[in-house]
Amino acid sequence: MSDHQPDRKQSGFKETTRVAAARERLHEVVTGHDRTESVPLLDADDRVLAEEIVAPRNVPHYSQAAMDGYAVRAEDTFGAGGRSPEVLRRAEEMGPSAAVRVHTGSEVPAGADAIVMIEQTDEFGTDVEVFDAVAEGENVAPVGEDVERGQSLYEQGHRLRPSDLGMLKSVGVREVTVYEPPRIAVIPTGEELVQTDPDPGEVVETNGLTVSRFVERWGGDATYHDVVTDDETALREAIESNLDHDIVVTTGGSSVGKRDLLPEVVDSIGEVIVHGVALKPGHPVALGIIEHDTMASGNSENSEDSDSDGEETPIVMLPGYPVACIINAVQFVRPALKWTGNLPLDDFPTTDARLERKIRSEPGIRSFVRVTVKEDGEERSATPTRASGSGILSSVALADGWVEVPEEHEGIPAGETVAVGNWEWSA
Repeated sequence: MSDHQPDRKQSGFKETTRVAAARERLHEVVTGHDRTESVPLLDADDRVLAEEIVAPRNVPHYSQAAMDGYAVRAEDTFGAGGRSPEVLRRAEEMGPSAAVRVHTGSEVPAGADAIVMIEQTDEFGTDVEVFDAVAEGENVAPVGEDVERGQSLYEQGHRLRPSDLGMLKSVGVREVTVYEPPRIAVIPTGEELVQTDPDPGEVVETNGLTVSRFVERWGGDATYHDVVTDDETALREAIESNLDHDIVVTTGGSSVGKRDLLPEVVDSIGEVIVHGVALKPGHPVALGIIEHDTMASGNSENSEDSDSDGEETPIVMLPGYPVACIINAVQFVRPALKWTGNLPLDDFPTTDARLERKIRSEPGIRSFVRVTVKEDGEERSATPTRASGSGILSSVALADGWVEVPEEHEGIPAGETVAVGNWEWSA
């Protein structure tokens, strides 16, 4: 299949690029940024480390009692048993045949080398009966048992979890160096779009809002722009003024109709590397790259004085139909965002369910089908939504997930177990 359509208006989408190949072309032009920032540990959850972290101190940093009981010299308990306890003297400091009361987490007194659990003792006046012998080191957490000073804890690129933050605090880390979130410009286009109260012939803008919120959920920093009308000059200016972002995303105007101007606009200032992808719904997606001067982007008045190297900004042109827009945002914007932000690209969580009705799909096309899921005890069933059009936004908002049909399959028969992907609740 072809990667590029030079005469789009006449040829339409007779040939399209497969999803995997299109994503690979996009990956080739996406570069991970190197911007970092130091953030307090409290604000570091889910951020990605920009450098390795090595433990600056031991945990525990002192010899620690692992149980409530008595600190003893292990040799003083040898021979102790249920019928013949060893009798030690209660004391404040260690010495021969001494027992010092300790609690979990207490420092083990100097001279002691084991802890007898409180359950294995009885007190009589100033004496302590020990009913179980302990070995040297028993019930004692030595220095560095949990973490040793100098130990490598996390590699560059690790995404921090709540348990990681607890670990880092325990070793004395208060700030971490992480990658800044990738900056994504989201530009909705279309002369028919309005933000509120549409008149006949007007449509409320939803794609830009939806995609920008997806960007935030995926770990990016979204700039959600005002609607840009279907005018070549206006579209070019909107794109060029946002090339200081890591990725530019547009919605609408990506197909081959008279008002679908974006591929031609991008070609005039950069290069369209893919136009038309073999997926359904949503094949009129386009991918491109625009080379620019880093100082000139978003700041043209200083461009003459700039001697900075040129950079390239990827652009993802999403279709205007809401369902097609969402599918392509997941398939292309999400991975591009992860790659440029040095973020892990994890698989979506899936739920297995029995398919209630047959899913039809075309061979050679990767299809994404909206389904609702019902649970009956431990059994789950998935039913394709009746609305299949790419403009029916409610079919996404009221669905429970997606079933992906690979290109080599000609549909999925009823009764088969399918994996239902959850796109909405995952980063």
